[in-house]
Amino acid sequence: MFLCWCLSLVALIPLTTSTNPGVKVKLTAKGIEYGRQLAVASILQKLKTIKLDDMSGKVRVSPIGKVKYSLKNGIANGCAGSGNWRVKYLFVKDSGSFNLNANDISFSTSLSIKSDQTGRPVVNSLDCGTNVGKTSIHFKGGASWLYNLFSKYIDSAIRKAMQKQICPLVANAVSDLNNNLKTLNVLAKVDPFAEIEYSMVASPAVSKTSIDFGLKGEFYNIGKHQEPPFSPAVFSLPPQINNMLYIGVSSFTIESAAFVYNTAGALSLYITDDMIPTISPFRLNTRTFGVFIPQVAKRFPGLMMKLLVKTVKTPVITFEPNNATVQSFASVTAYAIQPNATLTPLFVLNLVSSVSARVFVSGTRLAGAVTLNKMDLTLGTSYVGDFQVGSLDSIFQTVLKMVVIPRMNAQLAKGYPLPTLGKMKLVNTQLLVLKDYVMIGSDVQFTS
Repeated sequence: MFLCWCLSLVALIPLTTSTNPGVKVKLTAKGIEYGRQLAVASILQKLKTIKLDDMSGKVRVSPIGKVKYSLKNGIANGCAGSGNWRVKYLFVKDSGSFNLNANDISFSTSLSIKSDQTGRPVVNSLDCGTNVGKTSIHFKGGASWLYNLFSKYIDSAIRKAMQKQICPLVANAVSDLNNNLKTLNVLAKVDPFAEIEYSMVASPAVSKTSIDFGLKGEFYNIGKHQEPPFSPAVFSLPPQINNMLYIGVSSFTIESAAFVYNTAGALSLYITDDMIPTISPFRLNTRTFGVFIPQVAKRFPGLMMKLLVKTVKTPVITFEPNNATVQSFASVTAYAIQPNATLTPLFVLNLVSSVSARVFVSGTRLAGAVTLNKMDLTLGTSYVGDFQVGSLDSIFQTVLKMVVIPRMNAQLAKGYPLPTLGKMKLVNTQLLVLKDYVMIGSDVQFTS
């Protein structure tokens, strides 16, 4: 048996939005071929459901004249099958069973890609053509000389009957494909604060070598879709072909996440002494800070302290070739903890910090980890008089490195979901940081 599938794709998405995508997805020729193989496997399974209707008729067979025939209980079972046959000519009747093999089955179809109301892609079959090249029938029972006279007359009827059923099976396979496309995580929950939207924002660019999709790729607060005060910039994926799939995640997508978390107040952290590792040479109390700010120890002797680190505006994410950095702008409020648990503010510092980010793929999620590059402290407000802020640099570098950054990395390691379908796995994954976006190259596997 030889099965050939010809496929052409036509983009017919009636989208008029001018929004630039935050995420781009390229399905290469290698990926399209993998999809074709999955579809062929699905259709092969569906071919096993073909059942031949009972057939009967009259044909003139030289030299014996008219022959009445009937075929019953025909089960094609894909490309091989069986059934019963019966013939009658003059006063002679004969019957038996037959085995059937179909060869050189081919079909072709054109598919359109459009968007449904949720922004998911939908595929439709525009046309279908099919052909069963030849069938091989082996009769059992009856007179052997009759087989050769009769087989060519029913061969054509069987081929036509099979051809009639293949295109509906192809349409059924396309329907199954749409069921899989419905699993695209168009709106994927990330955590209690955020979700990310992957709806299509532009018609896919379809060529002989790839299908390119533009997705929104924007984070939102759960239940509240507030647009950030910035927009995605134009970017293009390079012409890579080694992997089945390429995903480009722009800096806009990551910055929209930072905007969401900052708006939700999630980028804040209270720090207490028990969060400082025991190996640290300083403790979070007025005695330690009194070494650098004597008035703290004099006015609030023997008290523990608490710090509130809170972003004051959305962090800035920058992607350059092989380099990802995040610049954050925060305030640090220091409190003395009174015996009755009342918090007394001591001072407020402005903290500008820069971290390097390592971005990586974990499963089907994009994750990261950061390390401190530098930080800059300035005095915002002091409730204990003037002091030299620079003297606190070593303390706050320790706070950032031992407390803040480890907690950031614990969250970043969880990652956020990439656009995926159902039980899709990314394998042989590679990641590059490029100008204004991250590119992920990967092959794909679907598990049952």
